[in-house]
Amino acid sequence: MAATLSDILVATRQRLASLRSRRCELEAAARAAPEGPAWLPAFRHADVGVVAEVKRRSPSAGSIADRLEPGPQAARYVDGGARAISVLTDEAHFGGSVADLESVRHAVPTPILRKDFIIDPVQLTESRAAGASAVLLIVRAVDPVQLRELAGAAQELGLARLVEVHTVSELDAALALEPETVGVNSRDLETFEVDVKRIKAVLQEIPAGVVAVAESGLHRRRDVERVARWGADAVLVGTALVRARDPAAAVRQLTGVPRHPRA
Repeated sequence: MAATLSDILVATRQRLASLRSRRCELEAAARAAPEGPAWLPAFRHADVGVVAEVKRRSPSAGSIADRLEPGPQAARYVDGGARAISVLTDEAHFGGSVADLESVRHAVPTPILRKDFIIDPVQLTESRAAGASAVLLIVRAVDPVQLRELAGAAQELGLARLVEVHTVSELDAALALEPETVGVNSRDLETFEVDVKRIKAVLQEIPAGVVAVAESGLHRRRDVERVARWGADAVLVGTALVRARDPAAAVRQLTGVPRHPRA
């Protein structure tokens, strides 16, 4: 049985003690780290931006590409027209690491999203030190008070926020943070089932001034075209690109889809 969000968060909490013991070291590294490429300009285009993901495995798909080399993979994505790179840094369930993010930072000039299960500010400090431009914050992973604290801490560190929701009912909590970007995940993180049709209603409720990112279950150009009609400004695509024999060509097939303004 695939791990659920609850299982993943248990493992995340177990790792935090070690990370907190390095807080001073991470704070110094974050202060010394150069500012990463800006996140928002990547999505100020007339077409749908592609955020291409680096990951080795997932709870739902199992092993995808255990021998993946993050830097070269990201460089191929950028060659294909990816506007930003997402790096999954969770080790226990996705086979990633912060070292993967650092490798990608040295390989590409584009903004990088740290995609992980962030529940403590020390993870944000670690993200800034590693070269992330933005971080993923999942509404259902923390309580509302924690969510506000994390969003504020990220902003203080100069990190953009991709706040992820799954339902319309979670959207209010996300928008209250005034995030740069809202991600709408078609995957239910408790069951890991994907239903892309469910995100239509959520995308259409996101205000025009907020970048809307469609996540999960997107494989082909027609998938990008469909979510674009629903109002997506960008798409986050992982498994289909990691499995592609030619990652640059796979990204290229997803680019150039016109955006459709939301009311």
